[in-house]
Amino acid sequence: MKNFFADIKSIFLNGLFTLLPISITFLLFKASFKLIEGWIEPVKKFQPKFLQHVPHADFVLVILFIFIVGIILKFFILKKIIHAVEETVFFRIPILRAVYPGIKQLVHALTKQDQLSFNKVVLLEFPRAGIYSIGFLTSEFAKKAVPNLDEKIYYNVFIPTTPNPTTGFFVIAPSEDIMDVDLTKQEAMAIIISGGIIKPDRFK
Repeated sequence: MKNFFADIKSIFLNGLFTLLPISITFLLFKASFKLIEGWIEPVKKFQPKFLQHVPHADFVLVILFIFIVGIILKFFILKKIIHAVEETVFFRIPILRAVYPGIKQLVHALTKQDQLSFNKVVLLEFPRAGIYSIGFLTSEFAKKAVPNLDEKIYYNVFIPTTPNPTTGFFVIAPSEDIMDVDLTKQEAMAIIISGGIIKPDRFK
């Protein structure tokens, strides 16, 4: 009887642990879908009448709109207009200028759309000695900013938070305190977002 119940338990747990990741993924996808649906709710007011009865036509319209904007930015003058609006509006309004430039630079860094990017993944003792955090080395710290700094080479490091990597800590650390890590940027980001649950397959 003990072996029988042990087999039943093993079969049940195998089924549970097989279905659990699928279920969680589905729930996260559903929640994300609902969130995006709420964001684009105003689009329904402007969509043509013949599309109002088509399921999720607003998603298609938003995707097409994004593609059109991307094409215009790439080939036409709209990019200069947007930069002008940023300079005259987003970079001058007190609240917006404190938030918008940082978000824009972070998005560009994550998507590699310009020269500002996370150069490599590193390990750093943070927030105290003996405790290590994954960080992204962004650039070398300019010594001219602090003339009386010692002769060591210092680097700028961004340490993301879990589970939202768009926020984090910016630290300036000497080169000898920074350790290289055998992780790609995508692997490091997956570890950070999952709180260490997700590990690269090559290390399993």
